[in-house]
Amino acid sequence: MKRTLIWIGALVIGAVLGLLGIEWLDRSMEYVAQVYTRLFQLLAVPTIVLAVITTFATFGSNGSGKVFGRTITYTLLTTVAAAAVGAVLYILISPGNLPDSVVSDNSQFSILNYQLSYSDHVVSIIPNNIVRPFLEGNVLSLLLLSFAVGIGLSKLPDSENKAVVVKGLLGLQDLLFLLIRGLIWTLPLGIVAFSAQLSAQISAGVIADSIGKYVLVVLGGNVIQFFVILPLFLLARGLNPIHVLGRMTPAVLMALFTKSSAATLPVTMESAENRLGVRKEISRFVLPICTTINMNGCAAFILVTSLFVMQNGGTQLTLGTILLWILISVVSAIGNAGVPMGCFFLTLSLMSGVGAPVAVLGIILPIYTIIDMVETAENVWSDSCVCAMTDHDLKAYAE
Repeated sequence: MKRTLIWIGALVIGAVLGLLGIEWLDRSMEYVAQVYTRLFQLLAVPTIVLAVITTFATFGSNGSGKVFGRTITYTLLTTVAAAAVGAVLYILISPGNLPDSVVSDNSQFSILNYQLSYSDHVVSIIPNNIVRPFLEGNVLSLLLLSFAVGIGLSKLPDSENKAVVVKGLLGLQDLLFLLIRGLIWTLPLGIVAFSAQLSAQISAGVIADSIGKYVLVVLGGNVIQFFVILPLFLLARGLNPIHVLGRMTPAVLMALFTKSSAATLPVTMESAENRLGVRKEISRFVLPICTTINMNGCAAFILVTSLFVMQNGGTQLTLGTILLWILISVVSAIGNAGVPMGCFFLTLSLMSGVGAPVAVLGIILPIYTIIDMVETAENVWSDSCVCAMTDHDLKAYAE
């Protein structure tokens, strides 16, 4: 509780500093925010790799089958629910079209000439060099390698060599978590910087009124998923949503500021284990997987933004079209990397592929910072819920 109050105080102080509009102060806060984001990204890669390898090696690939099954089931259910909520809100609020002159103007979007087919994205997951995924921070490739190494260790017969390797990996993981706790101790300074950076952007007029209904659909869907749908999932499994959220608040706040569920992973794991009381063999298996595939906010953003862009391109949004794009958004979100602006560029790829007017995404870009923050917080909250439900289910099963 004390730590949460300190973080909230840092949030308020940062917001006030950002609203002052002092140029040198804004630059300083942006610099500090970048430093903290890079530090958490630095720790994210080894956290993912060591968590998956040690879990498979010590928990066993057979025992992890039940964990994996529940993780996938809850991930799919929550992600589909998020996309469905976005679709319902889009139909009810019904954002209007932008002026034709704006939609047809691609000049403002030339700086984001980003083309990557989904098949290329899938191929890029398969590593052809064991070092490259670490250098590039390719989370999906790292997961693939980690699964292979972890399963391989679990299948090896017990021997002194196997014990040395596993103990070495566990020792590295303990060292990593020591570094994570040290970084979390200094985090109030980072929160001040993140908050100041955000309030400076808002005071500078980042939020545009012309697409207010679109923003209302996206943020409204995230809020409903966060405060209604996910708590209902927890209640259905006999868990108290207020208790779970209270324990996972540091991770949710960290996600809000970093805009990266991958960078937040160290805090998410620390909060789940030490604050919520989730067993280590569960959290260190479920959370790295969820960080990669459990993207509730991303699914909702892809769906709503795709519908908005296609509508502005003259596409008739029939019920069949909406249902098809719910499926596409869920599949796309599962394959998205948990990094800042990952959903934006993935949506851009999809819209380029169907010939929709991508200039609309150029108009959305200035407000995407706010959207990205909210949807990342929702992603991490969903990760936390899936982890808590899985731990609860398997604990009951064991009893």
